[in-house]
Amino acid sequence: MTLIGFAFFLLIFVVVGLSAIRKSRGHRQDYYVASRSMSAWLVGLSAVATNNSGYMFIGVIGYTYATGLASVWLMVGWILGDFLASLLIHRRIREHAEVSGEVSYLGLLSHWGGVRYKIFQRIAAVISMVLLLAYAGAQLVAGGKALHVLFDWPLWSGAVLGSILVAAYCFAGGIRASIWTDAVQSVVMITAMAALLLVATANAGGVEAAVEQMDRVQGFMDWFPKDLVLPGIMGGVLFALSWMFAGLSVAGQPHIMIRFMTLKHPQQMNWVRVWYYSWFGLFYAMTTAVGMLCRIYLPDAGSFDQELALPIMAQKLFPPVLVGLVLAGIFAATLSTADSLILSCSSAFTHDLLPHRIENLKLLKLTTICMTILALFWALTNSQSVFALVILAWSGMASAYVPLLLVWVMGRKPSQGLAIGMMISGLLAALFWRWLGWQDAVYEGMPGILCGLSIYVIGTFWTKFNPIQVETPELD
Repeated sequence: MTLIGFAFFLLIFVVVGLSAIRKSRGHRQDYYVASRSMSAWLVGLSAVATNNSGYMFIGVIGYTYATGLASVWLMVGWILGDFLASLLIHRRIREHAEVSGEVSYLGLLSHWGGVRYKIFQRIAAVISMVLLLAYAGAQLVAGGKALHVLFDWPLWSGAVLGSILVAAYCFAGGIRASIWTDAVQSVVMITAMAALLLVATANAGGVEAAVEQMDRVQGFMDWFPKDLVLPGIMGGVLFALSWMFAGLSVAGQPHIMIRFMTLKHPQQMNWVRVWYYSWFGLFYAMTTAVGMLCRIYLPDAGSFDQELALPIMAQKLFPPVLVGLVLAGIFAATLSTADSLILSCSSAFTHDLLPHRIENLKLLKLTTICMTILALFWALTNSQSVFALVILAWSGMASAYVPLLLVWVMGRKPSQGLAIGMMISGLLAALFWRWLGWQDAVYEGMPGILCGLSIYVIGTFWTKFNPIQVETPELD
């Protein structure tokens, strides 16, 4: 019965995705940005489903299971930072996308306000492709872990199944198919998480009894993690502030930002926010609560992979049909992000990296298939946790792209050389922070973004006092 329920939901996803081919207009603008024709509710649900990926079902659940109440600061900081990005950036992205006619996030970033930074665009494309493939590989790994627990299938089988489904409907309908399936998948995801929360709380004897049982685990109900950079409240504030930068980092994610570029009218952005943040806040709160409840049902933290806590708990609490629902929710989360990542990777190659943009729709689809194969290869050879791999890719793209985007939004025009310096220095700062092992105390995107902005300030002062070296932006 579990397999039947799971297969039923997968069939729905595939049918919805393949049906998008009826609306296809057969050109690059339609394949990558759906001819900018998407309604507010579709954009909102698609963006939030893409954001809340297998990372939430597998990575955040595992992190919360291990950390306890202190993980709430990750949620609070992330949502606040995400909302700040929405206020500052999202509408500007949609407006400039229409003016520039660009169909990729990196194309928009390198052609903002009439500039034409081709060298920046190609370097950014290489960085983006590597990190997007790592991110997509993590999603396929998350799906493989869920199938391994529930059906005892080998870990590679879920990754292969996910890649086949993603390739099928992305090949058929491009980003329109991705957005349509995201909307359906978002409903399955939130339904599965709500069912888990209600049943787990009831079986634990209610809210008070559940809190009492969690309080028996040493340090589990502490408000702040123990491995902070600074002691006490100051360390907790820094921890929450760093995760606010993680939320702000959404502005550096091509696979999410491209959703806002598909919106029919920029004036609809407020309605997009209503759909996006209503779903986001509710789902993240439920995910954190379920992650904490897992500790009641699975008290021996060292006996299994902590990122498998949710599917293992679902098996303990649910009948087979509802286990199929949970599995479908996990798989929906992985697919809703994996397809977006692969399409963005395809766009980075065909639109941003190659000297001549590919216009032939068959070649665009073939590129998407090739990127899916590369993401699958990454998934099958990866040894890192889903949480670690997603945060690495997320922080890397944020550190590379958010500093320049913030500068564009403020109305400044750095030279192409300075823009490249901001991008590379931000990325290297984030990677160095992770190499030092400090990412558990402070999210590495925070020093990465601040480093990129610092390079802009330093570069601006340098050109101010050395005007002979000023580089004039190359105009279209």
